[in-house]
Amino acid sequence: MMKTRSAMPMSMPTPGFATGPVDMPPPFGPIAVAQGLGSGPTLLAAFDAALLDAGVANYNLLCLSSVIPPGSRIERRRWHTPPQAWGQRLYCVLSQAREDRPGHSVHAGIGWVQDAAAGHGLFVELHDHDRARLQQDLAATLHSMQRQRGVELGPVHTELASARCEGEPVCALVIAVYASQAW
Repeated sequence: MMKTRSAMPMSMPTPGFATGPVDMPPPFGPIAVAQGLGSGPTLLAAFDAALLDAGVANYNLLCLSSVIPPGSRIERRRWHTPPQAWGQRLYCVLSQAREDRPGHSVHAGIGWVQDAAAGHGLFVELHDHDRARLQQDLAATLHSMQRQRGVELGPVHTELASARCEGEPVCALVIAVYASQAW
């Protein structure tokens, strides 16, 4: 038996989403979008240094898929880690790229679209060796994700981080932090 699916027209609202403003409190504080750059004697040490630079090194990262809940606010800022948060869970969307070949660059990026009234939206995380292609791919992916859902959530926003290996391995990362939680 062959099954077929039909695409939802762009004019149809996404099932489960209100079409107008939603008066819903955010499920947590603002989502912080931060970037980090690091270098070290190994690729993993460079990644750890980039986590430190972004303010998220002392957490256990739990990477999420790319859906922004209703009521969310997004802020571009470094994440602050209080001492008592050591080892807690950190819910995030993470893009990271590592490089250990001298003279080569890497770029990590997160893009997002968000409904201005209701706060729901989409994140996408990618990395590349070509910064312009990364920027294009973030936008193209977000446009595709919206089209597939039959929604238009607003303009594309991006945050990019770049690193060039000049000897020691490097890492560039961008992280969207939702919240931390104790075990």
